Amino acid sequence: EPLTLDRLAARAGCSTRTLARRFTEQLGVSPGQWLLARRIAAARELLETSDLAVDAVARRTGLSSATNLRRRFLGALGTTPSAYRRAFHSASHRPPSAPARAADGPR
Repeated sequence: EPLTLDRLAARAGCSTRTLARRFTEQLGVSPGQWLLARRIAAARELLETSDLAVDAVARRTGLSSATNLRRRFLGALGTTPSAYRRAFHSASHRPPSAPARAADGPR
């Protein structure tokens, strides 16, 4: 059963509104913003470390569909999940730079 703000508030013995207000006061973001940030972080990790299809990444992170993941990713990071994956893999497969020569080293 999914964890909801209503269930958390009932467990904490306060109203949903009070829980949301206290959450925001303590963390500086609303519960929804916090959850979305966690989901985006999880999606980034899956895109970096797996070959899962974007739709599978969306489902695993609770974002329900590739369309929703794409929209949220664009809003949060300014890029699409597929472009993020390509850029990440491109950057991680570059050969290391040659060490710079020291100007005062042996000749």
